[in-house]
Amino acid sequence: MALSVVLITHNAAAQLPECLASVAFADEVVVVDSGSGDGTAALAARYGARVVTKDWLGFGRQKQFAVEQAAHDWVLCLDADERVSPELAASLVRALHAPATPVYLMARCNRFLGRWLRHGEGYPDWSPRLFDRRHARWSDDDVHERVLYAVSPGSLEGDLLHESGEDLGRYLEKQNRYTALAAQELHRRGQRAGIAELAISPLLRFFKFYLLRLGFLDGLPGLVHISIGCMNSFMKYAKLIELQRNQGKQ
Repeated sequence: MALSVVLITHNAAAQLPECLASVAFADEVVVVDSGSGDGTAALAARYGARVVTKDWLGFGRQKQFAVEQAAHDWVLCLDADERVSPELAASLVRALHAPATPVYLMARCNRFLGRWLRHGEGYPDWSPRLFDRRHARWSDDDVHERVLYAVSPGSLEGDLLHESGEDLGRYLEKQNRYTALAAQELHRRGQRAGIAELAISPLLRFFKFYLLRLGFLDGLPGLVHISIGCMNSFMKYAKLIELQRNQGKQ
């Protein structure tokens, strides 16, 4: 089966070369760029990618737009800060020779504070990134987008490596944006929050990922990563409460 690799980008010139190098086996690469100012589009074109410019639609709709630009029905959806490991590449190529299902999951491994996280919430983080677009699509969510499908997925060997290269400050800035978007989405759906969500959600998250999922085995980076996730849960609901109160004042 022919394969299209699709990416959405914005100011990703520093991350893109390693990502594109890891998918040299693909039949084509499509990069949908939302107005980068750092030469991302030109860099992608130099690496042989077909570049499409599209104003930002939100994560889910932007990724689905990218899927629709592909020349082939089988697509591998990546972010610019992800790399396909050699083991995953070999498994992926084998699967495409004789697909057993139209959707395949792959384990996503995150590098944080210089360490690959192999426990907690960061791993294996099974993600349906390889699929036949006739049987699956991205949701329309602005954030926390997901692939929608109604089949039993297969799984691939090897890891999808996520190495953003961010320092802690930039990572926290991104988390702040994500929690704002998540709160807005919950508010749009009519969901409400109160003291119970603020108090209980972070505690349950810490218990699940640091203790039950053995996050403590990832050392200090694991503790920091899970603690930020707990903070994100708290801030998401705090921002939702703020939206509720602002609405009540109107």
